[in-house]
Amino acid sequence: MVNANSPVSASASINKYKVKSIAIAILPLAALAFLFGLFCIVVTANDYNLELYLTNVINRGTVLVLVATGAIFIYTLGSFDISLGASTLLCATVGVLTYNSTQNVFLTVLVMFAIGVGCSLLSSLLASVFRIPVFVTTVAMMSVLSAIASQLIISNGSGNGLSLPKTVFGPLDSPWIKIAVIAVWVLLCAFLFDFTKIGRREKFLGANPFCAKLTGISMYKYAIIAFVMAGLGVVLGAIFTLSYSPTVNTGTASSIGMDILVAIVFGGMPISGGPRSKIYASLIGGFSYVLLNLTLNIVLRMAGVDSQGSQGITQIISAMVFLAVVYVASMNYRAKNLPR
Repeated sequence: MVNANSPVSASASINKYKVKSIAIAILPLAALAFLFGLFCIVVTANDYNLELYLTNVINRGTVLVLVATGAIFIYTLGSFDISLGASTLLCATVGVLTYNSTQNVFLTVLVMFAIGVGCSLLSSLLASVFRIPVFVTTVAMMSVLSAIASQLIISNGSGNGLSLPKTVFGPLDSPWIKIAVIAVWVLLCAFLFDFTKIGRREKFLGANPFCAKLTGISMYKYAIIAFVMAGLGVVLGAIFTLSYSPTVNTGTASSIGMDILVAIVFGGMPISGGPRSKIYASLIGGFSYVLLNLTLNIVLRMAGVDSQGSQGITQIISAMVFLAVVYVASMNYRAKNLPR
């Protein structure tokens, strides 16, 4: 009989842990491949235009991935920001108003960067400097930014919202340009996250903020950096939202704030942040979430469910999948103490 404390037993336990870790690590990528295959099968089985639907996937996935990649810097700190959707809406709204007033693309982009980064810095200021709880801050910012954007749209637009000439950001409405921008943005963020002290210290802060503070790492400084990166993602998301849909209304980007949370979990990143955070989680999880939603919409439409009912059922199923993913991911580090 082998002693539980023997070297053989310990080695077997380590090997079992490694196998489980590898399986859980590749699970998000396998899920993405499965969802993509299922999506293609469902679309072609209904004689829909696969190219058109793939374009829809790229359009929706691009915006979500761009914003979520910047947001990972916030989530790594063990924090979150559900106001990013409202920031994206306000950024796009002000961009449309600026171009319609000035006819200057450069100034439009500059103003959008100021709005996107400025909103994130304001959230960082309220959460870090004034010590307002993050949940209160992000909920308040979401309400305020949405109200400002809605008022601007109602005051300056028609019943259909604010429109921008397609020629402004239309040249960016190409799958290859979007893929290239995603690649550059993800690689840039991955470099900062994995090969510089910014990423290492943010992971340390997310894992144990008390010990990080004792080593002299400033929580305020890296919180500001994290929110600035999220703001840059918001600006890119707003620009590419306008590239394929040049009309802004009160529902534009309304769900991005919560979609980011679901997407990064789908991508294999724990919601607690810390050293297990991964930049590529936004890429894998973002497109997985979009593929899941579109596939469910098509299947429910086949079953005769109307649009409103389809949306509700899709949200329920997505929530169930979200809980299942969180459960499976936590199996690798489940213990008596929380990861953070």
